[in-house]
Amino acid sequence: MAKIFYSMAGEGRGHATRVRSVVEQLRHEHQLVLFAPDQAYEFLAPRYPAGFPNVEVRPLPGLRFHYSRGRLDLMKSIAHGLGYLWRLPGLVRSLRRTIQEERPDLVIADFEPSLPRAARAAGIPFLSLNHQHFLVACDLSSLPTRLRHYAKLMKLAVHAHHTGQQATIVSSFFRAPLRKKYEHVLQVGPLLRPEIREKQAETGDFLLSYLRPNTPRQVLDVLRKSRQEVRVYGLGSRPSEGPLRFFPVSETTFVDDLAQCRALVGAAGNQSLGEALYLGKPVLALPEEDHHEQMINAHFLQSMNAGRWTNIESFEERHFFDFLEGVEDQRVSIATHRPFLDGTPAALREICRHLPGGSNHFSPNGLGVLSEPPAGPAHLAC
Repeated sequence: MAKIFYSMAGEGRGHATRVRSVVEQLRHEHQLVLFAPDQAYEFLAPRYPAGFPNVEVRPLPGLRFHYSRGRLDLMKSIAHGLGYLWRLPGLVRSLRRTIQEERPDLVIADFEPSLPRAARAAGIPFLSLNHQHFLVACDLSSLPTRLRHYAKLMKLAVHAHHTGQQATIVSSFFRAPLRKKYEHVLQVGPLLRPEIREKQAETGDFLLSYLRPNTPRQVLDVLRKSRQEVRVYGLGSRPSEGPLRFFPVSETTFVDDLAQCRALVGAAGNQSLGEALYLGKPVLALPEEDHHEQMINAHFLQSMNAGRWTNIESFEERHFFDFLEGVEDQRVSIATHRPFLDGTPAALREICRHLPGGSNHFSPNGLGVLSEPPAGPAHLAC
């Protein structure tokens, strides 16, 4: 049994969901300590409470986005980020002492800067497993000029997070060609939660929408024009408005609805897009105009003919109905990509290769050795 320290960014649920996908496959045979900031801690701590076998969740200071008047505030986010950078050396020293005391065999980081820096200082190998490194490793020349400009700026932030990893794994719902000198980077599909991997998808007669609490009112006004029921998550319970039915956030019911809906309308996070596409759902992506990574994700979504996108601030009725007219054609396109939309086995092979006595093979439930992942719900073990 190896001991693994695993840290992640705390903004939103995408990073934590990706981490949970890996943890669920490794926890049966390895001990994992998760270092989780903010929303990631809120997501993971209830799922792995004190005393949970082989998994411990610890809070960690982290970076996050800040909002003003319902919109992403870049200047406020940068200001708070500078405060975090001022405290970062002390945090790294504290984590280095923890590493020296507890001696993990491997450290994994999902776009989190403090733990990998501490691991490098303590001489412990670490892996980078995230989505954001596509900004560094991939040829993004196919992007529109404005998004290429943003990608170059964001690449600097990715570089600044950490260096010196033993391997870089990029988990994305799309594939872009690797740049020269980055051919060593392993590209895998989305890392899927067990409940997503095991779901049988159907095409229902309702739409699904997941929205942030700061969503502009005109988004709901447009969705009210729908001729089908729209199940809305993220805004809490409230009375229905025409075809709109509002539900409290619930992982179980949301996954059930995702598997059975006709299509999804919501943000353009890599994890949520990947899960929707794995289940064969076209997506109308609504990234915020200052959330450039999500705008790039949305561009690739549309280039795959797996959905459409517009900035949430510019969302109008015409965007909604243009998307709905093309849903069935998009569903056909998604089916051609589905074999590449589960990156969990490939990512686990690489992780296992870096554990003591490393191997790139799996055994289901510890029985036998397979070069391919087992079918069904059995976990994929090193």
